[in-house]
Order: sequence, then C-alpha cells, then structure tokens
Amino acid sequence: MEQDQKFNSLQRKLGLFPVTNIVIANMIGAGIFTTSGLLMQDLGNPLLMLGLWIIGGIIALCGALAYSELGAAIPQAGGEYIFLSRLYHPLFGFLSGWVSFIVGFSAPIAASSIGFSEYFFRAFPQLLDWSSSTGILNPDIIKKLFSILIITAFTLIHVRGIEFGSKIQNVLTILKVGLIIGLLGIGFTLGKGDFSHFYQTKSFTFNFGGWKTIGLSLMWIMFAYSGWNASTYIGSEIKNPVKNLPLSLLLGTGIVLALYIGLNILFVYAVNPADMKGVISIGGLAAGHLFGRTAEQLFSVLISFALFSSLSAFIILGPRVYYAMARDGYFFKFAAQVHTKFKVPVKAVLVQGAISIIMVLSGTFDQILTYMGFSLGIFPILAVLGVFKLRKSKKNVIRMPGYPLAPVIYVLIWVFMLSLAYFERPVESSIAVVTVLIGLPAFWLFEKQR
Repeated sequence: MEQDQKFNSLQRKLGLFPVTNIVIANMIGAGIFTTSGLLMQDLGNPLLMLGLWIIGGIIALCGALAYSELGAAIPQAGGEYIFLSRLYHPLFGFLSGWVSFIVGFSAPIAASSIGFSEYFFRAFPQLLDWSSSTGILNPDIIKKLFSILIITAFTLIHVRGIEFGSKIQNVLTILKVGLIIGLLGIGFTLGKGDFSHFYQTKSFTFNFGGWKTIGLSLMWIMFAYSGWNASTYIGSEIKNPVKNLPLSLLLGTGIVLALYIGLNILFVYAVNPADMKGVISIGGLAAGHLFGRTAEQLFSVLISFALFSSLSAFIILGPRVYYAMARDGYFFKFAAQVHTKFKVPVKAVLVQGAISIIMVLSGTFDQILTYMGFSLGIFPILAVLGVFKLRKSKKNVIRMPGYPLAPVIYVLIWVFMLSLAYFERPVESSIAVVTVLIGLPAFWLFEKQR
C-alpha cells in the first residue's frame, strides 16, 4: 500500500444514479427482511403493523425533505456531524459523529451481516445440522463466523476506492430491487396466499403498555427506513449537490416506501400472523408458504445476498463521517488520512470493520436493533430542527415543500418514540444514553489537542 497523505480532498465523482442507489441500498437491508416477524410477535395485529410501516415511511419522507435543504446548503461529507457543527456548536456535531462511530454504521453493518447468516442457513440448514452432529462448532458460532467473514470481505472491497466500490454497489442495488419486484410480482399472481390473514388478529389494547409496544415497534421500523439521509454523508463526492442531493433523498425514500408496503402486504398474504411471530428470516418463510420448500431455499439465498447491498452502503458512508470529524480536529488523525491512490479514508474503513465485528460478537439481533434505534434517533431530531435555524439565517439555497409541517411531524413523532421505547427497553436505551455521555469527555480531549 502506498504511503498515506493526510487531508487529501475527496472528489466529486458521483451523479444522481449512483447516489440514489446508495440511498436505496442503505435503506433496503436487514430491517425489512428481519423485523416484521419480531413486530408481529409484539403487536399480534397485521393491520396495525402495516399502519406503522406506512407511518414510518411518512416520517422518513419528512426527514428527507428537511435534510434536502440542509444538504443543499452544506454539501459536505459528514451528514449530521457537519449540519450540527455548522448550525449549533462543534460539541453537538462531535456527539453525533461519536454515536455514528460507535453505533450508527457499525451496528447496522453487524445487523445486516447477522441477517445474511439467518437467511443463508435457512436455505442450508443441513450445514448447521452437520456441524451440530459432529460437534465441531456450535451453530450460533458458525452464524457469527459467517457474519464476520462478510464484513471482512466488503471492508476490503471498499478500501479500493469510491468508484470501484460504487460500481459494486450499483450492481448489488439493482439486483436487490429486481429481486423485491420479482418476489412481489410472482408472489401476488402465482403464490398460494390468503388475504384473510389480515383479519386473523388479536385485539390490541391502547393502554400505556400498548403504547410502549407501539413506540418500540415504530423505532424498529425506523431502523428499516434508516438510510433516507444517506447521500448527506457523501456530500463532498456528489456532482452538482444542490440538485442531485435532494433528488437522491426523495427518489430513494419514495421508492423504498412503496417497496416496503408491498413486501409487508405480501408477508401477511403468505403467512398467517401466528406463524410469523418471532421469525427473523421472514422473507424466506413467506416464499416457502407461497411456493414450497424449494422456493423458500432459493429466495433465502437470494435475500441473504441482497443484504450485501445495504451492508456495502454502510461501509461506504461511515468513514466519510469520521473523515469529516478528523479533518476538523475532533477525531483521531488517522481517520482524515486519504489514500493517495484509492482516494478513500482507508484506515477509517478498517477500524469501522473491526468495530462491526465486535458488535456481531457482543449481542443478539433485537438487542442490537434497540440499542441502535435509540442511539440513532437523538441527533437527527436536532438536525431537522436546524432547518428552522437555516431559514431564519437565510442561508438556505433551496426551499423544499412541506415546511414547517414536515419537520414538526418528524420531531414530535421521534420524541414520542424515544420516550416510549425507553420505558419498554430501559437497559438497551440507557446504554445508548451512556454512549452519548461518554462522548463528552472525548470531545474535551480532542478540543484540548486542537
């Protein structure tokens, strides 16, 4: 590897198509293919679950409208870190970047890799049976090893540059969207499903316990929609960002919303609510009910590889945040070192991969989901509120529709979600808060070094 040069500039090489692909790929991943079974376990009501998916999409669109204005006005790498640093104070930007470093990208990478393993071994359970019978390795350990292998492989791909990585990303995203459209098409026309499943519900009580469940469920759904802000993390590498950045956010989020609603209708059409409960690899189960065991095996393999796309997108985006922080002197200097040949922050990519591997080894899927969802919900609220500050200062370069209703909806619903989720899962939520608080002394240390 050639000697790194510090603080090389990132280059504007990405047009609307690859940037929109990154948004779509970042959104469509482990969330949609893994959470519906967990949601049904807690909600027990398919119509309520579908309604929450629609609400989640509306929240994401409201966020995308706000971030479109922010990204057009501040078209630099870093996402919330840049927005909060410029609009408020470097402390808030640092804390958002700190959370991104510990949780924001590493945890979704871990979740996507775990989702891959769940689907892959749903297709080939005999591999786990063989391992268990021979006593070589525990099946859970094998799943974790597969997850780690995938993280390692894609980390090595993306140290070779944004152009090379984005080409891989484009292919994976097109294949993934094609898979979903194909599954929807043949599922509704040829599959053996039943719309009466939507009416096989248990009554849901809207008391405090019920609202806590709704809050946690909606937070998990927002994990599936996370990525609606993806192109703001690579603002320094987008051509004509005033036009392409907002378009990529709105196009990507709108396409994903339509696909998510279609998939959830298909899941319930294929599988009755009782059989859905607690199943992580829900897409494979749905294919099996629609077409039989052979199709379940085939679609489980296809979905497992489709998860590569979102995992790959997270690996692209995260290091750009650490790069922006280090460039400003608020992070370890290695993160701002851009490779002279590949033009990417290679060391930041490698460190992110290592943290993701630690995540895989340290928790269950739903624990990672809750910890991640709570942590990531905090700072986008401040960023969305920044639209009001941006307009007041007259520094916005475009005016998106929906103001001020869209940012108000986003902020109020997220505050509602985080409050209820804290009561429902206090342990994971408290760990998320502690993660943020640890960032305070870290900020002071970096500030002193500056």
